[in-house]
Formats: sequence, C-alpha cells, structure tokens
Amino acid sequence: MSVGTSEQPPRPRPTDGWRRRWLFVIASLALIVLMQGLLGPAYGPRRVPYSEFIALLRQDRLERVAVSPTQVTATFKPAAPATPPTDQPAPVTPPPAGGAPAPPAAERPIVAHRLPGVDDKALHDELLAHGVAVVGEIDTTMVWNLVLSWLIPLALIGGLWWFMARRAAGRGGPLSFGRTRAKIYDRNQAERVTFADVAGVDEAEAELIEVVDFLRDSARYRALGARIPRGVLLVGPPGTGKTLLARAVAGEAEVPFFSLSGSDFVEMFVGVGAARMRDLFTQAKERAPCIVFIDELDAIGRARGGIGAMATHDEREQTLNQLLVEMDGFEAGVGVIIMSATNRPEVLDPALLRAGRFDRQVLVDRPDLNGREAILRVHARKVKVADGLDLRQVAQRTPGMVGADLANVVNEAAICAARSRSAVVAMHDFEEAIDRMQLGLKKRGSIMNADEKRRVAYHEAGHALCALSVPRADPVHRVTIIPRSIGALGATLQLPTEERYLMTRDELADRICVMLSGRAAELLIMGDLSTGAANDLERVTALARQMITRYGMNERLGAVTYGRSSPLRFLAVEGDEQRTYSETTAQAIDDELKALVEGQAKRALGILDQRRAALERIARALLERETLARGDLDALIAA
Repeated sequence: MSVGTSEQPPRPRPTDGWRRRWLFVIASLALIVLMQGLLGPAYGPRRVPYSEFIALLRQDRLERVAVSPTQVTATFKPAAPATPPTDQPAPVTPPPAGGAPAPPAAERPIVAHRLPGVDDKALHDELLAHGVAVVGEIDTTMVWNLVLSWLIPLALIGGLWWFMARRAAGRGGPLSFGRTRAKIYDRNQAERVTFADVAGVDEAEAELIEVVDFLRDSARYRALGARIPRGVLLVGPPGTGKTLLARAVAGEAEVPFFSLSGSDFVEMFVGVGAARMRDLFTQAKERAPCIVFIDELDAIGRARGGIGAMATHDEREQTLNQLLVEMDGFEAGVGVIIMSATNRPEVLDPALLRAGRFDRQVLVDRPDLNGREAILRVHARKVKVADGLDLRQVAQRTPGMVGADLANVVNEAAICAARSRSAVVAMHDFEEAIDRMQLGLKKRGSIMNADEKRRVAYHEAGHALCALSVPRADPVHRVTIIPRSIGALGATLQLPTEERYLMTRDELADRICVMLSGRAAELLIMGDLSTGAANDLERVTALARQMITRYGMNERLGAVTYGRSSPLRFLAVEGDEQRTYSETTAQAIDDELKALVEGQAKRALGILDQRRAALERIARALLERETLARGDLDALIAA
C-alpha cells in the first residue's frame, strides 16, 4: 500500500507567529474604537432636539444650514469676542492633550433629526427670512463616517499585515514553514560533480557504483526482480568527503540531487519538520529518478527510548516518524534513493537501519598514503604547480589528514606562492602550508633570548639525533627552531616511509625514546630541565598508558585490557574511557607506567651522551641556520 498518495496531510496547528499577528489586528481594531469614542464627542457635531434648532434659528444665531431628508446640520455665526473687565485677566482655557484646542460647546455645529411631516417649503422660507445660507445634500453622512473612520484604517492595517507576511514568507517565515529547504542540483547545472572529482575513497566508490547503475538502467534490475537499496548511509570521520561522494553519485547518474541538512527540518514550531519531510519527498517523486541527500542524519535520527527517553524532543520524533513512513512508502520503481551521512552511526534509531530503509552502510574512512596522494592530485589540478613536484612526499607529510585538510593544504600552498610573487607552487610552498596547519604561523615578532634559543636548539637536536640512532623510528625530514603560534618553539619533523596499520612493542618503545630525547639533551648539556618538554611528556604518558592498558604489552599486568573506551567511533576523545579495574590494579598500572618511561629516558640519555659530538654540531648548525634538512643532518653526523 502506498502512503501519502491520496491521504491529505493533516492541517497544521496555528503557530505562535500567527497568534501574534491576529493579536496585532485585534489590538488595532480596539485602538480605532477607542479613538472614535474619545475624539468623536469632542470634535463632532452636537446633537440637539429639533425644537432647539428652531429656537436658535429664530434668535438669528445660525449662519449656514445643510438640509437632508432626515436631518439638518447647522453652523453658528462667528461670535464677537467678549471684552473682559480691565481689573480681571481673561480666562485661559488649556487645550486638550495631543492637539489643537477644541471649540466651545455653543459654537460647535449642531445636528438635529427632522420631525416627520415637517413642511420643506415652510422651513426653507423661514431660513431665508433669517438670512441663513441653505444647502441641500444627500444623506451620506453615515456612509462617509464609516469610510473615513473604519474602512481606511482597516485597509492600512491590512496592507501592513500583508506586507509583513510577504516579507516573512520570502525569508522562509510562517507562510512557507512547511516547504522544504533542500538545494536542488539539476543534471544541467555547470557545477556537476562526478567520480573523477573524488579520490582516496575507492572502496566506498565501488559500493556506490551499483546505485549509479540502477539510476541509469533501472529497467534491467526490475526485469530480474532485483530491488536496489532504498537508502544508503555514508559513515565516517568529518571531512572525509561524504557529501562530495553523494553528489558524485548524482552527477554520474545524471539525475537531480536534493541536498539538505538534518537540522533544516527542526524548528520551534510544532509539525514543521514532518511537513517539510512530506514536501521534500513529494517534490522528489515528481522529479524521479533522483537522489535525496540528508547530511548530519543524527540531528533527526537519534534513537528513541532508552536513557534519553525522558528528554526526547517531540518535534524531532515527529520528523523521524515521517521519514520512516516516507521510506516505507516508496512505490516500486519510483526511482527515489535516499542517501545520508553521519559521523555518529551508533546513536541512530534502529528503525532507520533495518532492512528496507538504510539497507547499506558505506564506510568513508581516512585515506591512506596512496589515497592522500590521489586527493592531492585532484586538488592540484586547480593550481599551477612546479614541474616535477613530488606530491607523494607531500602525502607522506600529512598522515591522518582527510580530504578537507588536504584541500586546505593545496590552497594554503597556492597562497604562499602568491605571497612570495612566485609564478608556480613549489615544494617549499607545500612545506610552509603543512607547517602552518600543523604548527601554526611563524612568530616573527617573538625573539627568544640567547639562552632560550640555545636550549631549544639542543632540545631539537636531541630529538633528531636520537631518531637517527634508534633502529625503528620514522626517518627525520627536517628540524627547525623557528617559533610557531601554537606554542611550539621548535619542531623535528619525521616522515613515515610507508603506511602503517600495526606497530610492535619495540617500535612504540623507540617512539617513546625519541620523544624523551629532547628533555634528555637539555639535562645533558644545560644541566637542568625546562618547561619546553611539557608536550613531549603528555604524549609519552598517553602512549605508555595505552601500551599497558590497551595493548597488553606489559609482563606484570599480562594480556588484559583495562578500562572501557568511548562508544563514539569517529568522535572519540582520548582519555574518555570508563574505569573497570580496582585500586590495586590502578597502582600497578602507575608503577609499570613510571618504570617504562624512566627506562626509555635513561636510554635516550645514554644515546646522546655516546654521540655528544654530533649533538653539539647539530645544535650549532641550528643556531646559525634555524632550519636543517635531512641532507644537512647526515653531513653533520658523518663529520
């Protein structure tokens, strides 16, 4: 049974915005009535009996009379100003608040209803006999009073309200609250993305080729009775190219692509998210075959019930329910495929991940060395690079970076080349771009004193010499003592020769030894320690604790894992774990941790003491040139 084809959507509940507008109209009407009641009696004609009108006429006090079939309206002759006695000041009548002074009651125009059967000719003759100007007019007083005092203010209020409503609708206000905010990329748009624009995600690309093939030739699948997955969920760390990959699928299939975020459905108004979800799928079915892409699905797809059931967002649940209904309601062969991306798949509702909805989950993970090189080549097509530029060396310097980071590296390198007035982007521009991203800006205005600079030189020389001395450390690429904005006074950069997925206990021990060698060099040469090794000690402690508690690399504690790591796969924070061991075990972990670190510190001190002459040569060269490449280091050690 298809859902949503004949059933009318529920009527939306009135929102706070509509209530405010109706209150505005009611308050305006009340203000008009109040003004009519306050100002009407003060300035309008004074109603008098017909007998009083005749008496005033015969006293020759009237100047002009307008006669209608039902009433007469008369104005008084100007009264001569009264001369007050000389010994008394003239009385002063204060004007009413907010306007000109009101005329005296005796001088205000008067209106009187005509008595039935009054002879018009007799009245006319008497008016002429007393020298009164007579005007005959149709009785339109009530009509004009209605127009001037009611319809015109109402028209102004209605026009203002209509204008405000149109402005709000143009900004996605209450009049358009149920419309989807999806951006539609059509097949004819110039910014079409294909798989040629995507690199480093070969496994994910292979998973999605079936989706592209179905959108291109769906009849072949239906003829065999095959059912393409209705939903494809892209999971992976931030910046790995999930959105770009979804757009590439649409570009390859040459179908419309609806793109929006999960947060676009959730508003403060009740029912907005579900209404937008209905409108989204209505438009998608009209333009099928097409792809609907919802980024950050966890914004509306969080699991219902469980620990957070008491704090459930009702509007988000309604949106999720509508999404589940729409995914179930896809007619066979409708050609609408929904793709979503998230970096927190573990928090999604199980109903979303069952068969028939998001049938397929595609992992878009961090690229390896070859993937990073391919991504760099894609982005390097947009800039002018120097001939013979080795992008693989750049990829080796960027372990752990995702596609967004690599795109930023290429852009920063181009900016560096433009800043130096270069015609092409060279390797030193990429080096500077990577240093800027990993270490921060150069602090050219920060000048260390001679003692601090000498200490930093020996510190970095110790790192470099120890890394070149231990057998299983990553090769040293460059050493510098130029201060950076993130607090680093110097850096020793190492390049892994190949992508590594496993590390042995000896390799981790060598890494700890290299990280402790800067501190050991300070102690060996300067005879004292400084705060410059704070970051090294933090990294050493974290790695040593992982070796003992996570990797089972300690004989005393054995092959046991201590503690439970965070369930957040892609957003886990280091140290965010639950303790599952006793105080006695915690003391044993601390003892073994201290022994491991102290052992490697003594090892680093012994290596540097044995090669002290080379350490001195490297430090002096750093003081002179500030930056040394691998070839410079090899020459200094061999001297």
